[in-house]
Amino acid sequence: MEQEMEILQGAISAVVYQNYDNGYAVLRLSVGGGQTVTVVGTIPLPAVGERLMVTGKWSTHSSYGRQFEAEFLERLMPQTTMEILSYLSSRVIKGIGPKMAARIVEHFGEETLLVMEREPLRLAEVIGISREKAKAIGEEFRLQVGMRQLMEFFALHHLPAELAVRTYKLYGDSTVELLYDDPYLLMDEGLEAPFGAVDRFAIELGVAGDDPRRVEAGILFELNYNLTAGHSFLPEDKLTAATAQLLSVSQEAVQQAIGRLLEVDRLVRDTLAGIVVIYLPQLHEAESYCTRSLLNFAHHTFPEPRGLDKLIRNVAKESGIEYSEEQKKAIREAATSGLLLITGGPGTGKTTILNGILSLLGQMQLRCVLAAPTGRAAKRLTEVTGEEASTIHRLLEASLDPNTGKMFFVRDEDNPLKADAVIVDEMSMVDVQLLHSLLQAVPEGKRLILVGDPDQLPPVGPGFPFSDMLRSGELPTVRLTEIFRQAQQSLIVMNAHRVNHGEMPELRNVTSDFFFMRRQSEDAVTQLIRDLCTTRLPKNMGIPPEQIQVLSPTRKGGVGTVSLNKMLQAALNPAHPEKKERQFGEILFREGDRVMQIRNNYDIMWKKTDGSTIGTGIFNGDVGTITSIDPAAESLTVVFDDREAEYDFTQLNELEPAYAMTVHKSQGSEYRAVILTAWNGSPYLLSRSVLYTAITRARELLIIVGREETVAAMTENARKNRRYTGLKLRLQGKVG
Repeated sequence: MEQEMEILQGAISAVVYQNYDNGYAVLRLSVGGGQTVTVVGTIPLPAVGERLMVTGKWSTHSSYGRQFEAEFLERLMPQTTMEILSYLSSRVIKGIGPKMAARIVEHFGEETLLVMEREPLRLAEVIGISREKAKAIGEEFRLQVGMRQLMEFFALHHLPAELAVRTYKLYGDSTVELLYDDPYLLMDEGLEAPFGAVDRFAIELGVAGDDPRRVEAGILFELNYNLTAGHSFLPEDKLTAATAQLLSVSQEAVQQAIGRLLEVDRLVRDTLAGIVVIYLPQLHEAESYCTRSLLNFAHHTFPEPRGLDKLIRNVAKESGIEYSEEQKKAIREAATSGLLLITGGPGTGKTTILNGILSLLGQMQLRCVLAAPTGRAAKRLTEVTGEEASTIHRLLEASLDPNTGKMFFVRDEDNPLKADAVIVDEMSMVDVQLLHSLLQAVPEGKRLILVGDPDQLPPVGPGFPFSDMLRSGELPTVRLTEIFRQAQQSLIVMNAHRVNHGEMPELRNVTSDFFFMRRQSEDAVTQLIRDLCTTRLPKNMGIPPEQIQVLSPTRKGGVGTVSLNKMLQAALNPAHPEKKERQFGEILFREGDRVMQIRNNYDIMWKKTDGSTIGTGIFNGDVGTITSIDPAAESLTVVFDDREAEYDFTQLNELEPAYAMTVHKSQGSEYRAVILTAWNGSPYLLSRSVLYTAITRARELLIIVGREETVAAMTENARKNRRYTGLKLRLQGKVG
């Protein structure tokens, strides 16, 4: 017989576990008579002292015993002064700790929460609380109450708990009313809601399958989803067919919806090389602007400076380098070109060229700024040139609009960079939207020099502008092809070129900087990686673990980054009574862990470790170390090189362990030693470009661990996922 539902009511006495991502929690609930029970279920943001009315069923867990599984719940605010004190002391309201909570409750008693909600300025009656702080506490309290109610509504409809926070910040107390009117508001920019969940929610609210709102949302979803695959647009026939299949509606209904979206400027229709295509407006504007701007820079030239040959000889003399004809051409063109593309593989002298150009432009009294797409790439650029380099985001002064929460760049056409020449390295990582923002900020009539290797992996975002620029044949370009003698002594360099040409790398040389170590099982691969990182490389080659980077083409599986990170954390930073920890979903964070920021956060505060500077913004790919975890303040601190940032526990979805990382995440970085796994996986991941990119990440030592057959398959797999990009065709004038 099916067990009947029961109702429990009581105050939360302890929060044993909570998952900020999905709202799942394990609580101790005081239900009266001195009895405490364990309650489990989706209970977002629980706080000690909070009262709950929970509907559910009893069950027995094999490890944890008898517990109550919550299926529905109603939140009841704390009632007694002790419950209110416990609630506020749990730091559920930012700005209130245990001592301040005690003073507030002592002053207002059982009226405390009513005062905070309706008359927050009265909190200034309490010693130590100013009117400004009282107002801030009131706003935070109303935010917390509103978010909790919305999270319960979302949980009831199986929508992600973290989505409620973003939605409430955008729409406030009107959220539920607005969603009943149009549930597809959840697909708006910045909310990042999964379409499947939103679509189920809309149908639960009675939206018909062919409702115009649903079809329009499906079209926009298809275009936004394909941005993640690198596409700047979709051919109209493919977009129509894909949306019709996704929604199980007719292609005619989709065509009608496309027409409506075109009328209100939410889509743009264009023709490229005779094919009708559909863009999101921001992508169409990005490609169009980039085309105009690049051609303008390319058409602008500078008179050759007096005594250019002598200047170049001075540069060569200062550096002690005898330049090849290719290199002389690049340095010469940098003096006279408004735009210059420089490309070449490893060992072809891109760094030498950069230093030569910087020296020449310096002799010409020109101010240069250097940038790269990621923090690690910018740091490497600083190291090889001796000049300060920044990320493109920092160069453009990325900031958040406090009203909309959207990112914008302070530097643009109205407030351009103060520079005579802008030099950007690792251009293969730059997507078309970031290039658009960069070009807006480069002053007209100045120099732009773009350096990169298009055979590396394409950008994470839409487009592949550096490849498009090179393939267009319309822009000034220097291609470096000569591998210099010193580089020829490196098997890393020579094997990178072999792979790029579709040739099997040399794996049997045991006296160079490139080693292959065959293993025939996942356990053997992971055991060898553990030994290499913990003992063999540190003891035998003097390479400390922090200078070793483990790479894998994939996140999943026994030799994917998720499993490898757990193994390496246990080996390199094991649990210790003096090391604090914090569980977040499936990830255990520990003091001393190496971690990576996995999305751009323009709002997070940082300060220099010497206290000299304060700023904002930690960006996708930045790697640091957890230096402290504070359970009481519910925060942890990460040091990224010389910057220290504090993360609230609710922000931990922005971090992941970085003992091992995917090859994609490593792009733009260089490591003293790289260990690469070569095991089974998807052909989309086991590709030539992935292998080539991984090899070129190693500076002194590369070790491939796994199967020779996998290395061969990656070398042969020249598949490059086709991206729908229009920049090449636009540069060639093939529009309309």
